[in-house]
Amino acid sequence: MSIDRRPAIFLLDEISKNNTDTIKLTHEQIAKYIGSAREVVTRMLKYFSSEGILESSRSDGIKILDKNCLRNLALNKGYNLRLRSESDKLP
Repeated sequence: MSIDRRPAIFLLDEISKNNTDTIKLTHEQIAKYIGSAREVVTRMLKYFSSEGILESSRSDGIKILDKNCLRNLALNKGYNLRLRSESDKLP
């Protein structure tokens, strides 16, 4: 699974599980949950923020602004990876 899919899927799962658009976890905690480094999670959250998908602050946590975009990112990246891996198998 690609590194940008893991945080997207995790964020979607968290807002669904907790029935809120705000996640009160540190970047370090998210990194541990998804099996990544804090620096990578920070970089991905900054990217998501620059795309208008979320807002992040120390005091308010991570607020998801665009669930559909986050969902599409999670789904489309996986779809593209599957297409590439299948085409690599062709003679």
